[in-house]
Amino acid sequence: MSKPAERGANAPILVTMGEPAGIGPEIAVAAFNALGGVIGGHPLQLVGDPAVFAACDFGETGSIIATKARALRTPGSASAHNAAAVIEAIETAATLASTGKAAAIVTAPINKAVLVHAGFKYPGHTEFLEALTKVPRAVMMLASAELRVVPLTIHMRLSEVPRMVTSDAIVATGEIVLAAMRRYFAIAAPRLVIAGLNPHAGEDGVLGSEDAAIIAPAVAQLQARGHAVRGPFPADTLFHAEARARYDAALCMYHDQALIPLKTLSFWDGVNVTLGLPFIRTSPDHGTALDIAGTGQADARSMIAAIRLAAQMADARG
Repeated sequence: MSKPAERGANAPILVTMGEPAGIGPEIAVAAFNALGGVIGGHPLQLVGDPAVFAACDFGETGSIIATKARALRTPGSASAHNAAAVIEAIETAATLASTGKAAAIVTAPINKAVLVHAGFKYPGHTEFLEALTKVPRAVMMLASAELRVVPLTIHMRLSEVPRMVTSDAIVATGEIVLAAMRRYFAIAAPRLVIAGLNPHAGEDGVLGSEDAAIIAPAVAQLQARGHAVRGPFPADTLFHAEARARYDAALCMYHDQALIPLKTLSFWDGVNVTLGLPFIRTSPDHGTALDIAGTGQADARSMIAAIRLAAQMADARG
């Protein structure tokens, strides 16, 4: 298999295979073919079991970085047997990007339940990459031409969210988002808005105290550091067109508060971006779609958007 080049203008972008039984390998191959194996000056390389990609009619073996672990592609039927290869593909791509041998990584969707049953200790890519790289905080951003949103808390039960909403977490996450907006999105003076936790941002304490006691002080801290940050605002008024024109990114308090507006506005071109890592990582904003795997119905638009954004971020970083 081919060897990745050193990071630079022509460094490769790596695309992992994701869940072998889902649409991940299909859309990775479809995106590779649609882009002609290159995006800007960056060649594309797929990471995973070559047999899985071959089952998706991919013949460019020189563009595959093979995992040692093997997987079986049985469309629609996820198996714990494949967990080792899925995890190895992510680890391999992360290592190559961390050591400067890739410009960015793009991860195809994984089946979290199957991985957990196989002993995987993380609820998703974001948390796994955070642990692999030992960064203090990895931040999920969902981005499209219409909207950029960040959930403060990610893959957890809604009942656990309030105790995880702290001023320190909001400030730390806000700093990471603002720095990334400058570095990767070429926004010199980024504007960040912060959503409230409760309906109507607490309604002066009638509907909850967290907005005034926890979120507002965090906003004040970020403002004191010279950042253009406002909030907390009621989440139900943050996402119409006029509101979106007044900010560059919105920090929300929990998963669905952020992802529902993003997926409503940009289902096919929304991209999942992990901020705070020592490398660029993007992903389509949808799941494994086991129900349509192998049927020819998989749509590669979100994967193509993820690859395009990874290349744009890599070029903006320089």
